[in-house]
Amino acid sequence: MTKSTERSGLVWLWLSLLLFAVDFGTKALVVANMRLYESIELLPFFNFTYMHNYGAAFSFLSEAGGWQRWFLSAIAVAISSLLVYWLKKLPAKNWLLCSAYALVLSGALGNLYDRLTLGYVVDFLHFYYQDWHYPAFNVADMAIVGGAGLLLFDAIFGDNADTQEKKA
Repeated sequence: MTKSTERSGLVWLWLSLLLFAVDFGTKALVVANMRLYESIELLPFFNFTYMHNYGAAFSFLSEAGGWQRWFLSAIAVAISSLLVYWLKKLPAKNWLLCSAYALVLSGALGNLYDRLTLGYVVDFLHFYYQDWHYPAFNVADMAIVGGAGLLLFDAIFGDNADTQEKKA
């Protein structure tokens, strides 16, 4: 690593790589060991249910006819590029924002990989209660939600510009 990389938020890319690998590995296990729509009950409210998602969150645009694959892929590439740029500009010691960006980046890239190679995203984590079912999701989706949660936390409780100026 160069000195400039050590000081930038790019050092947090290890977290993105780790979560990308976990997402890839869990999806590969599901695809290799389950049939499409097969469901394995793990708890009375949680199953592994192998599904294909051709759209975005909550299967939004899943019936759009195919163009959504490239549209959602382009959005993922744009967001990922922006996140890497922001990581480069952030100091590595800003762990809250760096980890938030790294989480969202890993999720965006995990689902992008699926869209580009398979044409859909592999989902398998399925929560439900009686007849109510939450849409199935995957590790990449959890990383995106976790990163978004950290961004929200930082927006509400993080240091703002006025506080930064008063400390200086």
